[in-house]
Amino acid sequence: MEILILLAAELLSVRVLQNKNKKNKQVMGKNDDDNKQQSVARAVSAEREERTGLTHECGVFAAIACGDWPTQIDIAHVICLGLVALQHRGQESAGIATSEGNCSPNFNVHKGMGMISTLFTDANIKNLKGNLGIGHTRYSTSGASEVVNCQPLIYKTAHGPMGVAHNGELVNSDSLRKEVLGRGVGLVTDSDSELIAQSLCRPPEKEDGGEEIPELNGPDWPARIRRFMKLAPLSYSLVIMIKDKIYAVRDVYGNRPLCLGKIVPLNVGNLKVEEAKAEGWVVSSESCGFLSIGARYVREVEPGEIIELTRHGHRTVDVLKGPKSMAFCIFEYVYFARGDSIFERQMVYSMRMQSGRQLAREAPCKADIVSSVPESGTAAAHGYAKESGLEFVEVLCKNRYVGRTFIQPSTRLRQLGVAKKFGALSENLVGKRLVLIDDSIVRGNTIGPIIKLLRDAGASEVHVRVASPPLCYPCNMGINIPTHEELIANKLNPEELAKQVGADSLEYLSVEGLIKAVKHNRQPMDPSKKGYCTACLTGEYPTQLSW
Repeated sequence: MEILILLAAELLSVRVLQNKNKKNKQVMGKNDDDNKQQSVARAVSAEREERTGLTHECGVFAAIACGDWPTQIDIAHVICLGLVALQHRGQESAGIATSEGNCSPNFNVHKGMGMISTLFTDANIKNLKGNLGIGHTRYSTSGASEVVNCQPLIYKTAHGPMGVAHNGELVNSDSLRKEVLGRGVGLVTDSDSELIAQSLCRPPEKEDGGEEIPELNGPDWPARIRRFMKLAPLSYSLVIMIKDKIYAVRDVYGNRPLCLGKIVPLNVGNLKVEEAKAEGWVVSSESCGFLSIGARYVREVEPGEIIELTRHGHRTVDVLKGPKSMAFCIFEYVYFARGDSIFERQMVYSMRMQSGRQLAREAPCKADIVSSVPESGTAAAHGYAKESGLEFVEVLCKNRYVGRTFIQPSTRLRQLGVAKKFGALSENLVGKRLVLIDDSIVRGNTIGPIIKLLRDAGASEVHVRVASPPLCYPCNMGINIPTHEELIANKLNPEELAKQVGADSLEYLSVEGLIKAVKHNRQPMDPSKKGYCTACLTGEYPTQLSW
């Protein structure tokens, strides 16, 4: 009898747990298998420790349909495709939250650890019904690589649900965290993004006395956003969703990218974007995914700007006054952004080609051919080849099917290092003097094995040219740059580094040359608002700029 009672009790507890899990999935869109997500988180975190290059924090995306809801636009699918285009900005976790509009008491949410292609199935997408939504793909710089830190972060406020997706890192997060905890508010995550949400949950305050301003007709979201922006100068690009609106926000320094796009009819052809009918609006960290979702690039969100998107369209509700010079992260151009993205009305690919031209002027080399470390160094290599008059030849074949494995190879294979990732096109190399272009050198761990691979394939000389200046300083604004001690440029000068990695010579592009290349074709919306953050190269951080 006792056994039957125990079995019945166990069965009841299992059913209660199953119902609870089912309810959690319906309300919050969580993955059924939390243990699996935690194991993925540990695996991704382990891989992160082995990475040798730079990693970006994350990418944000938002979409809203125009006209009477519901429309024929599949918002969840649009956001998913938008996040796929931003996958290079973060591979640890991803999430999508959608809203059906005014009458919806909850958001439909699905998020978890891992890549977008594995997280979002047809079934998941179908459950994300909505007329507007936001999405996020993450690589953690602030906050651990854990399921609880997956975004978008969703909060139930007194005025309904609110969702926040954040790209960047708050430089004053410690003081903001103390302020939140000092009000007796508990924090669920260790991510600085939660501090943004907590700040938005508070009514705005009077500038003189600090008293809260009464909100008689419901929450004044623009005023709440302004309050947060005054508390946190940088670094962030945000998409914020309430029941029937989305706000796109960029910090006053313009440190992180954010742009606006218009969803147009499929038969629009070559019609100018301003003349095409708007079926919806999208906001993204980069413009690279717009064409794949039937959208057209409109413009960048300006530094300090707050844009409100509704079913009726978009409008600028405020532009906060910022510093005299903006501080857009220059490494977006060098490394992080996809080549087909647009910043300051110029394509990233063309800027990288220009940096190669500038590198050829500053660091010429007697050689037979020019090539690149695929793929982010390729545009610069083409520019170097055109400026120097040398032939561009592919010498490295990248294996695109190397799985995300964490098996430790044998000592011999570990010494070969890059063999599983690259193959050498020996017929293009034998007896040739090669100029090898790389976009950046961080720790210096990968360039040595690549040079050995090329020499083993028959290259007579390997001269390394780097299409960016030496990285000497860490970043505290959303880029996972190693510590001062780990950066190879702080240990070895170019001649010493060339000797260590086995190159015949090694030279970097100068800071002045990089800025010159960036400025070559740019067309900022506001010519008075220009400038770049070069903190990782010069140690001059944006917060030291005068207002």
